[in-house]
Amino acid sequence: MTDLLPTKAIYRRGDAVTIEVRDLPGPAKLTVRHLGELRRTVPTVASGVVDLGRLDTGGYTVEAHAGDLLLGATAVQVVNDERARLRYGFVVDYRPGRDLGAVADNLRRLHLTGVQFYDWAYRHADLLGGGDLYDDALGQPVSLATVRDLISICHEVGAEALGYAAVYAVGPKEWPDWEHDALLTPTGAPYGLGDFLFLVDPAAADWLAHFTGELAGSIDRIGFDGFHLDQYGYPKRAHRPDGAIVDVASSFTTMIDAVRQALPESRLVFNNVNDFPTWRSAHAPQDAVYIEAWDPHTDLGHLARTVTRARAEALGKPVVVAAYQHVYDDAPASAADVATALTMATLFSHGATHLLCGEADRILVDPYYVRNHVVDDSTAALLRRWYDFLVAHDELLMPAAVVDVTGSYTGPYNDDLDVHYNDRAVSADAKAGTVWRRVTQVQDQLVMHLINLTGQDDTRWDAPRNRPGDTGPATLRIRRVGVGLPRIRVADPDRQGCLIDVPVTIDGDHARAQLPEVHLWQLVLIDPAGPSPADRAATRELDTDDLGSA
Repeated sequence: MTDLLPTKAIYRRGDAVTIEVRDLPGPAKLTVRHLGELRRTVPTVASGVVDLGRLDTGGYTVEAHAGDLLLGATAVQVVNDERARLRYGFVVDYRPGRDLGAVADNLRRLHLTGVQFYDWAYRHADLLGGGDLYDDALGQPVSLATVRDLISICHEVGAEALGYAAVYAVGPKEWPDWEHDALLTPTGAPYGLGDFLFLVDPAAADWLAHFTGELAGSIDRIGFDGFHLDQYGYPKRAHRPDGAIVDVASSFTTMIDAVRQALPESRLVFNNVNDFPTWRSAHAPQDAVYIEAWDPHTDLGHLARTVTRARAEALGKPVVVAAYQHVYDDAPASAADVATALTMATLFSHGATHLLCGEADRILVDPYYVRNHVVDDSTAALLRRWYDFLVAHDELLMPAAVVDVTGSYTGPYNDDLDVHYNDRAVSADAKAGTVWRRVTQVQDQLVMHLINLTGQDDTRWDAPRNRPGDTGPATLRIRRVGVGLPRIRVADPDRQGCLIDVPVTIDGDHARAQLPEVHLWQLVLIDPAGPSPADRAATRELDTDDLGSA
């Protein structure tokens, strides 16, 4: 396959959109489509960087064709504000002299806009005390020259580099200086992480002064764009050595406020471990709502509800979920890939992204990111397809204004919109053995998400999955608006990555359309009143303009 790589993970409106074309066998055309509509065709005769010109805000599918032969594909996104989206990745390898080219390619290939620099620091309470070359707290080698080079790579591809920083963790060597701020158990022992780290009140004034100073120094010396502010999910309440009772959720928001005041331009992402305390921290001055999922959030439905709650509190901030796919440790890639796909389908269709991918070829299977998993070819191909699909359809998935209307449109009482399979049940919930159906409204369009849970015995997201069942085609029935017909388009990250029209027929006051079978996730875009004026204008433009010269 010809490899298409955007030169940037995300583009700002007004910038030229450029694509690097590798291994092109001969003359070809690059087609640019927005939600399935052709917007531009650009010819190219050889490998190299192709300028697609300037594009309006939105997500686009870019394909290389030689006649009717598809040579390769990618996606690009153009935005007004790069921080309005967070497609989060990670790096963990800071050895001196390591190769960085494959990392840059992976950031571009998966369109990752933020990169967590996990365990880059010398010690948790002494970020910069190791000099330019040291071993971290768990013995991993770190060269600050490599850290700086990785930051430069992020900047070259349009991603932001976020340094990992635990907000209340102190190692044994530094503990005597901070035990007066300890968070204590009822028996008086400090809360900690084994005997490796001990926890302090994150809102203690002297600790906050030290912590914010360490972060500011890291920006000055290393060049980070912001920080991933980590915690461990406990304790919820504790007492200090002076007897004061600490509401840790309140202390976390105090800490975020202080970091924001100290670093007004930095991108800040705080970790809500197991959704604690999203209801408080989501309103704090940070740049995303990030949640690390653990038991009891074990099923796809739990992830869906967690994202829905987070978006309700997020005030428009992007929502990211860290759902580590431990399944790759114990299951073949074929079974683990289905689990990952269903996890992504759940998160993406509910308006969240997934912290999963990073380095050149790794995914996360453990909360200690150094214990990651090198992906098989099948997994790499899956991730590329699905991240391209996410980017190309971003405006149908991620905007804060997307609302769930499933209960208002579907079912016999509403009789406005639904889908039917001959031999498969449809459910509004994530239920094993069914097609999970959800409907959202995006401005004046409707989006139906169909997730195939047939063939599954349960809905755990971090467990080996069976092959998806055969759903067969479906009949979609929608109440008509006026005398015309609705426009109905479908896309699927595995089978049909770009939206295509399906035939629609009249059925009295309703209209019907036959949908192709669902593989794992199918997105159905419905224009109830038919093609929009913008679509009609774009079609007229294609009839009259030479877009290949744009």
